[in-house]
Amino acid sequence: MAQGPAHGPGRCCCCGEGGGGAGGAGWGLHLRIDRQRLHCLNERRDGSGALVFRAWEERGDRTKFVESDEDAELLFNVPFTGNVKLKGVIVMGEDDGSHPAEMRLFKNIPHMSFDDAAREPDQMFSLNRDPTGELEYPTKVARFSSVSHLSIHFPKNFGAETTKIFYIGLKGDWTEAARQEVTICSYEAAPNPADHRLQQVTPQAHLIS
Repeated sequence: MAQGPAHGPGRCCCCGEGGGGAGGAGWGLHLRIDRQRLHCLNERRDGSGALVFRAWEERGDRTKFVESDEDAELLFNVPFTGNVKLKGVIVMGEDDGSHPAEMRLFKNIPHMSFDDAAREPDQMFSLNRDPTGELEYPTKVARFSSVSHLSIHFPKNFGAETTKIFYIGLKGDWTEAARQEVTICSYEAAPNPADHRLQQVTPQAHLIS
């Protein structure tokens, strides 16, 4: 999908880089994640949480997954490189008890902890087992129209000791964050004589004899 027209101070991109035909159109927000600051809590293997955010057509790669460690909970803190209008989420797991059973979404709460996740979410979903990554959970777009940081909490699964996720797809529009450019103007309120030294001309008398 081609890049959309400019909207406001930033550029809007409808994030169709995912390809994959009609099914993959729009699932390109993985390209707009600030991966240096992405953090997954309770992941068994460090850094594995970031692997599940990838292109829609690569969702079938089952060598990349995240598994919870001490219990079934997982919490993703996902910062974006701009502002996102989140329209839908896909969650792909195993066709067994390790698949997450519930998803809770929070917007714009950086560095969220499991204690923070006890609050009321912006939206909550009861999940079905989806081993192929085909089920889309549409968000309340008006509520997720300006998201710079998304927290995704999976509090439980379908009965296994740990939770396993292979792919999380995020669909929506991305807008470049407006940069506040400060222009420093140097101006002179009043002339400073020291900065404007004039060469003094001493009058010379011309005598006519």
